[in-house]
Amino acid sequence: MSTLALKDCKGKTLGEVALSDSFAVSDKGSQAVFQSVINYQAHQHQGSANTQGKGAVAGSGKKPWKQKGMGRARAGYRQSPVWRGGAVAWGPHPHKVRKKMPRKVARLAFARAFGERAADGGVTVLDDLKLETPKTKEITSLLKSLEVQGKALLVISEFDENICLAARNRQDVEVVCAETLNTWQVVRYPQILITKAAMEKLEKRVA
Repeated sequence: MSTLALKDCKGKTLGEVALSDSFAVSDKGSQAVFQSVINYQAHQHQGSANTQGKGAVAGSGKKPWKQKGMGRARAGYRQSPVWRGGAVAWGPHPHKVRKKMPRKVARLAFARAFGERAADGGVTVLDDLKLETPKTKEITSLLKSLEVQGKALLVISEFDENICLAARNRQDVEVVCAETLNTWQVVRYPQILITKAAMEKLEKRVA
């Protein structure tokens, strides 16, 4: 059983927190992590691109000119895709991308990703996190105290307006609740700051 460092908001080490054995899946799950990330990215596509086929382009069905004797190529309708202002051949249309993934595979992917991040020393457990005011300098001071540089993911147990507002102006910091944390976020951020209460909820998710 591995352990994680337990710190307060001032960066002082308070002890260690045992990491559940459910995250110790280094011998399997790499393909599950890959598939989980692909599924998440696919679901982010809006699928709103739309083009007009020949049936949607305005215009009459009259033949532009007679078939023979004009010295020009044959033309049957003005909505032809080869003409300027005409239809688009095989263009995109609105659609939704939905890829299914078994729950056990998704749970394995999350456990593998989080376990690897913890093994790399990228997970720090905070005893508690409360902000008196929703100001950016509060989050900046927290990151400085914990010696965090670069992108970081802040995982909290439940929604806290002050924390979300304070981190909103920091492009390198994302705040997420433990219930909605996904594999893509774990893979994307090299450093994860998680409260002790949120850590307990994550352990229940993979148990």
